[in-house]
Amino acid sequence: MSIVEKFMSMEYGPAPEDPREALAWLDRHGRRFLHFINGTWQAPASETYFDTTDPSTGEKLATVAQGSPADVDSAVKAARAALPAWQSLTPHARARYLYALARQVQKHSRWLAVLETLDNGKPIRESRDIDIPLVARHFYHHAGWAQLLEQEFPGYTACGVVGQIIPWNFPLLMLAWKIAPALATGNTVVLKPAEYTPLTALAFAHICEEAGLPAGVVNIVTGDGSTGEALVKHPDVDKIAFTGSTEVGRAIRKATALGHKKLSLELGGKSPFIIFEDADLDSAVEGLVDGIWFNQGQVCCAGSRLLMQESIAEKLIGKIQNRMNTLRIGSPLDKAIDIGAIVARVQLERIQRLVDQGVAEGATCWQPSIPVPSRGLYYPPTLLSNVHPTSVVAQQEIFGPVLAAMTFRTPREAVELANNTVYGLAACVWSESINVSLHLAAKLKAGVVWVNCTNLFDAACGFGGYRESGYGREGGREGILEYLEPVWFKNAPPVHPTPLAIDQPPEPAADLSAPPIDRTVKLYIGGKQARPDSGYSMAVRGADGRLLGEAPLGNRKDVRNAVEAARKAESWGKATAHNRAQVLYYIAENLSQRGEEIAGRLSAVVGKKQAEAEVRLGIECIFSYAAWADKYDGAVHNPPFRNVALAMKEPIGTVGVICPADSPLLGFLSLVMPAISTGNTVIAIPSEKYPLITGDLYQVFETSDLPDGVVNIVTGHATELMKTLAEHDDVDAIWCFTDEAGAAAAKTLSVGNLKQVFTNEGRAINWFDANQGKGRWFLDHTVQVKNIWVPYGE
Repeated sequence: MSIVEKFMSMEYGPAPEDPREALAWLDRHGRRFLHFINGTWQAPASETYFDTTDPSTGEKLATVAQGSPADVDSAVKAARAALPAWQSLTPHARARYLYALARQVQKHSRWLAVLETLDNGKPIRESRDIDIPLVARHFYHHAGWAQLLEQEFPGYTACGVVGQIIPWNFPLLMLAWKIAPALATGNTVVLKPAEYTPLTALAFAHICEEAGLPAGVVNIVTGDGSTGEALVKHPDVDKIAFTGSTEVGRAIRKATALGHKKLSLELGGKSPFIIFEDADLDSAVEGLVDGIWFNQGQVCCAGSRLLMQESIAEKLIGKIQNRMNTLRIGSPLDKAIDIGAIVARVQLERIQRLVDQGVAEGATCWQPSIPVPSRGLYYPPTLLSNVHPTSVVAQQEIFGPVLAAMTFRTPREAVELANNTVYGLAACVWSESINVSLHLAAKLKAGVVWVNCTNLFDAACGFGGYRESGYGREGGREGILEYLEPVWFKNAPPVHPTPLAIDQPPEPAADLSAPPIDRTVKLYIGGKQARPDSGYSMAVRGADGRLLGEAPLGNRKDVRNAVEAARKAESWGKATAHNRAQVLYYIAENLSQRGEEIAGRLSAVVGKKQAEAEVRLGIECIFSYAAWADKYDGAVHNPPFRNVALAMKEPIGTVGVICPADSPLLGFLSLVMPAISTGNTVIAIPSEKYPLITGDLYQVFETSDLPDGVVNIVTGHATELMKTLAEHDDVDAIWCFTDEAGAAAAKTLSVGNLKQVFTNEGRAINWFDANQGKGRWFLDHTVQVKNIWVPYGE
């Protein structure tokens, strides 16, 4: 046999990783672990423990403490006690602690990689070459943010005590994604690792000890879902950061709705992997292997939906099947295997159940003829073809090594199929045409788009989803903002609701010779004045009880019509920023021309001085957001790969805005203008105290070239209209700036499609103070960042 023949017939032999050091570490602790609270190891209050096992063998690895509400309370108290001293450190001092953590991770990299593989079942090559280096990278990167914090984020402060809940698919990497930015920004942490994979989080606690991290800054409480629930519901936690399933994310959103916890959610996905006929098919297949079979497909952004251009489908399927026949499945500690073990039996059974259901719905199942270990939790790489777009395997996250394939003909059809789920986490586009790739990337509803590459991550580049894949970002500048709040907002007093003038009994008019009411104010929907569906109006009275007029009483149907009009106007988001700026300047110009007249009417409610200030500052507000329109743009990141990552700020979409009561004009403009300046469309519920401002506003909008449907105004009872907006699945975000009850209702009622929520948390905002009433804080809530990764070079 020739050398070439031997090379072609050569098979991989076993290359096992030696686990002795990791096992010795477990033995040194008696294979029994306590909670890490306030810098010490503490036994669980309930004296309850659970086992964690190696999914590749079923063998017990260790016994771990089961956290109770009492344990969570101890951890939160420790974090609260450590907060003042941690925040009082200089940025440089915090940076040095993060640097020390990064160095310790590097020093223990192999031990951590082996421990991760034992506990999780992922191949050692992935733990060693991807996960652990990225862990160190995150601590290094955020050491830099800690150093620069005061310069880059003036006027911002840490949220406080942060509760963090991480999943089992990337246990140590998810810990780094959350703890590094939290510490860099001056927060203290209580972290709950996944029940199935707690060991590397406990190893990290030892690293914190080695690095000399002050007691209470990082606390780790292990346990099951009940432990996480206790952390979410703890009243002294200021922020919750969660990565996991959409179902649990929805429950967390509901549980935190009545409080003031800041919330970020990185949830499920059903990411499309789109291959065009001009793509390098061999490269695309290798990318696909990484996209769906990396970590056994137990990846939230796994490319689990293959969309193939019809002309290459048969050829591509053949190449995929040939490549699947070369995959190796086996012991995760074998450096020569591609696919390791599924994390738990319940997950393995779920994968099989969903595949069976997909086949029952018409899919064709193909699996390669490769050996699968009889011992342990394994599932072979699986290709489901002829999948219907509505099939369960095309819609639900399987979280396993299962690829669902379907075809498309045109780029437009590819976009429609790609966006045909409730998720929006990631996507891949493979084409030799950069024009086609970037055209699609802009249209895909996904927080990350990889062009001719897949599964690239870096601490400098934000990661997170659209729609029911959650909101908030991890990594990059936007990830830092998740752990900060404006100083003024954190210290703002609560709103004290005052009775609205329209609810007060009428007082006798002082001047019986006053002229009759002759102004008829209507709703403003789709660029047209519209009478309310209810056929009713509500009385509007001045500060002295005098009847000023009647405003239309909008209802559910009016809100529905307004949402439809806003959706039809979404081309506003595709207009150039320069064009949007010109329209806003024109609005300011027309408001200025009618300023004295509008202030005169408004003064009957808020007084002459405030009315004049609202008009003057309202014009300035519009000018500010016109100025921001073409300056609040994205960034180009330079990750340590042969790629650039384009961080594009995209409008959220259709936003429902419930305006504050006490500043009828300025409050409206301070919320609506930032939203439309970045390309969103709006359904606004104006001040219930003086909804007649609508008549002045829509006359200004009608004469300012604002496209129909960009701003829609529905007057009526704010509480009722907000409920309809919050529950509407075609609304992408809800902004509510009323009282504490209104903020809680907005969060609770909008759980259905997990729309983004921005509220004043029941705190008073001084709209007349430029530091509070306008600026980046508002703009940051008008966009979501999409990172588009583009390779370069040969």
